[in-house]
Amino acid sequence: MERIFWSIAFPGFGQFLNGKYIKGITFIILELVINVRANFNEAIYYSFLGKIEKASETAEIGWLMFYPCIYFFAMWDAFKDNGGGKHPLTFLPFAFCAYSVTVGLMYYSKIEIAHHNLGPVFLPMLFVIPGILIGLLLKILLSFLLNVKKEQN
Repeated sequence: MERIFWSIAFPGFGQFLNGKYIKGITFIILELVINVRANFNEAIYYSFLGKIEKASETAEIGWLMFYPCIYFFAMWDAFKDNGGGKHPLTFLPFAFCAYSVTVGLMYYSKIEIAHHNLGPVFLPMLFVIPGILIGLLLKILLSFLLNVKKEQN
């Protein structure tokens, strides 16, 4: 669990804790390049100040769309390398979070909640919830179907 929390803080830190230094450095470099090119820290800053329009103007969505995949893959990788994820479908919640957050980025300017646009930071964060739920549901469903198939053979 520690590795996931460090990966949430900064992609690559979980890999360092696992002794996977090359992977850790790679994730850190990718995070820094994408973060800087996407102006992500500025978008986060303006979002937390409630300046959603400024956050939207600042964010480079083309670059920001790479971030969820790197972010959630780094978490899954740190978790797996630390002995987690023994089940072959453990990756599904991580992968579906990456997909759903990316979808949240694509539609943030079109979706309003209570007549408020949540911008390129908060709306994609909310999309983590359906990503986890869909990923867990698919993991349970596919596990059941695979076990049924094994029993039939």
